[in-house]
Amino acid sequence: MKSAETKKTLSSEQREALLKKLQARFEEYINRHKDVDWSKVKTRLESKPAKLWSLHEMERTGGEPDVVAHDKKTGEYTFFDCSPESPDGRTSLCYDREGLESRKEHKPKNSAMDMAAEMGIEMLNEDQYRDLQMLGKFDRKSSSWVVAPDDIRKLGGALFGDRRYDRVFIYHNGAQSYYSGRGFRGSLKV
Repeated sequence: MKSAETKKTLSSEQREALLKKLQARFEEYINRHKDVDWSKVKTRLESKPAKLWSLHEMERTGGEPDVVAHDKKTGEYTFFDCSPESPDGRTSLCYDREGLESRKEHKPKNSAMDMAAEMGIEMLNEDQYRDLQMLGKFDRKSSSWVVAPDDIRKLGGALFGDRRYDRVFIYHNGAQSYYSGRGFRGSLKV
């Protein structure tokens, strides 16, 4: 049986295919990361196989990850899911494990917080979601869970965002809720 670490590695073919896809997206959407050099991003990615695996998971589930920030002090690059709509492979999920377990019937397969952790990424918080929306128009037909503050979560609530009427909205819902048009967007620092 393979260990968890073995499962979280990519074959050389998968790695090369992912790097080509990330480079093509990077070049197509240069407005998301002005003054960032792809060769430096690629070098950093190649030195971090676990992060590359997480990016592969973001891509595999429909997230279309792309570089959205560079921290010059740490050298880290931040990737967000930049798919036009909430990633297809991450919909119909309750907000978190507690919300999932509180459902009496019709439980979905997973929760957004658990799936993000399994992928090695973090869900976008409200500020990150608004930052993403400054880079383009996302979730015009779908919505995405965002990290809920503890005080809201303690009361059973959760937050999600979308773009309607050319404005970004953040709403509330019960954490046990799930919808086919709601997924989550992730963030990964490499």
